[in-house]
Amino acid sequence: MAVPKLSKVQAKGQITIPVEIRQKLGLKKGDVVAFVETERGVLISPQEVVAMEALEQIGEALKEQGISLEEMIASGREIRGGLLKEEYGLEAGDE
Repeated sequence: MAVPKLSKVQAKGQITIPVEIRQKLGLKKGDVVAFVETERGVLISPQEVVAMEALEQIGEALKEQGISLEEMIASGREIRGGLLKEEYGLEAGDE
């Protein structure tokens, strides 16, 4: 098991992520991190990791429903085309 890195909670609830961890995760000033509460504590991870995990879950759900990514993209195009026509009177390709 990894040796814990410690950081104090500041007055406004801020903490400093230890430099070794920031470097390992490629975190820099302005990056967004996600906080996920677990049974054992709080997991902090780069937002990109959370987004990728969500996309993987969506992909698995689509597979279970028998829908391919290509079908989902085509469906989105159809919906967008309908919205363009309904909202703006445009046909696909007119924009």
